[in-house]
Amino acid sequence: MKNNLGVLIILAIAISSCTSAKKTLRNEYTVISYNVENLFDTVDDPKIPDEEFLPTSEKKWDSERYQKKLNDLVRVITEINPKELPEIVGLVEVENRTVLEDLTLTGALKNQKYGIIHEESPDYRGIDVALIYRQDAFQEVSHETLPVVFPDDPEFKTRDILHVTGKIKKKTVHFFVNHWPSRIGGDEKTEPKRVLAASVLKSKTDQILAEDPSARIIIMGDMNDEPANKSLYETLGAESPDSGARLVNLMMPDDAKSMGTYFYSGSWNMLDNLVVSDALIKGKRFHVMDDKGFIFTNDWMTFTNKNGAKTPNRSYVGNKYVAGVSDHFPVYLKLNVR
Repeated sequence: MKNNLGVLIILAIAISSCTSAKKTLRNEYTVISYNVENLFDTVDDPKIPDEEFLPTSEKKWDSERYQKKLNDLVRVITEINPKELPEIVGLVEVENRTVLEDLTLTGALKNQKYGIIHEESPDYRGIDVALIYRQDAFQEVSHETLPVVFPDDPEFKTRDILHVTGKIKKKTVHFFVNHWPSRIGGDEKTEPKRVLAASVLKSKTDQILAEDPSARIIIMGDMNDEPANKSLYETLGAESPDSGARLVNLMMPDDAKSMGTYFYSGSWNMLDNLVVSDALIKGKRFHVMDDKGFIFTNDWMTFTNKNGAKTPNRSYVGNKYVAGVSDHFPVYLKLNVR
């Protein structure tokens, strides 16, 4: 009887310790933004121009290559926080819901039963943005898409902005996933399109903050612009974390160090941004840890160029398959929620 009592006491202490450790760990939430570079399945969709990513194309995009990309993306996502799978992941350049389902059923993500929030965009390339989330950590309340329409160029189609409202520990949070028009054709010539996208986002965040000045807002995605560019700095009004502005860009500190998420023509570009409302900087029980965002990289996901720089290793160079993960590094932030 005494031996049994001793075993029960030891077991109770062990369970209590595990529960306590888990509770402490769950005060920390990881939010990731990742441009996954052309995550297409291998099935022809007649509604979109996906012919480039089919087994019969010059790229020879087949099931083996598709599965490798899924495996590699899961490896990146899980390595960002080895202690705990990330709670929120914003994804850019996904073809459809099928690829999101395949991703969330791959490797370690399969055991967590991630929820998926996705809507088809009118984008001319057939790519969308999406959000996946741990259903034990985030509860969706609603979502909507914010169309980005160009009055002076109505034929140009781009990605909608995805706005997701939900709760973390019963506290409301607004997430916005973005993929603004690219710089193809020249930065200066294409800038007005990104400024317009920023104005669409700004209109919505202004509305939210007018209703609740302490609203928790997290904006993520590939803006195809850097923190100091007009779209982000002037139109959206996202300033440095120590500025006291209503919206702050958490990637500004790394951008000031000439770091970036995308490497082009010998230079780093901070195209992937994380912007939050000041409530997440000033908050005591719900705030961004270290008041900044981070770029994630690991040697296995990089390519070393002739100058020794370790840059994102992409899936293809032209039509040549080089077996990389993505041409962007992901960015992430940590939330402390009590």
